Amino acid sequence: MTSNPLRLQQVLAECPLVAILRGIHPDEVLDVADVLITSGLRLIEVPLNSPQPWESIARLKAHCPDEVLVGAGTVLSSADARRLAGLDAALLVTPNCDPEVIRAGREAGMASMIGCMTPTEALAAQGAGACALKLFPAAHLGVGYFNDLRAVLSPELPVLAVGGIDIPNMATWHAAGIDGFGLGGSLYAPGRPVQEVERRALALVAEWRRLQASGASQ
Repeated sequence: MTSNPLRLQQVLAECPLVAILRGIHPDEVLDVADVLITSGLRLIEVPLNSPQPWESIARLKAHCPDEVLVGAGTVLSSADARRLAGLDAALLVTPNCDPEVIRAGREAGMASMIGCMTPTEALAAQGAGACALKLFPAAHLGVGYFNDLRAVLSPELPVLAVGGIDIPNMATWHAAGIDGFGLGGSLYAPGRPVQEVERRALALVAEWRRLQASGASQ
């Protein structure tokens, strides 16, 4: 079976957009997941500060096809990393850089996307074995900051922009060389009808594909 870190690389090459379902309830998570998957999304995270997050993750893991990587966001401790591994989840996402959490995820075979802001945090995550970095909060830091940070990192390490990302600013980040995006409020919010989530998902995926096609033709 393909390892989760390798699966993450494959999914990022196809559609590097992470659906961040902060605040979702277990009784709605499968309906939302279905529209995300049919829209082309293959990375789904349930932040652990959501209501009953472990139940939502367990339901997603049982429901989603193998090509969809399911996991948790806002993983803040190695204990939570181990609990996540116990659900056979593939994806571990953090808002910060904690080498102990990265190591726990790596030892459990999960693919880790590690939050960072400063060069110190980014290089520490890289050194601890992060599979990808999550530049957060991206919109506040800006593309210029990303360019400076990218220069000191391994070119093979994917960096995704998270925080304040929506269709109007995706092109600017794409032109700067970002490897993908985490999509929170621009995609899902508590109480948002599933039909609206689907509309947003389709539009966000279409914009990424347009940007990729435009870049390939240049």
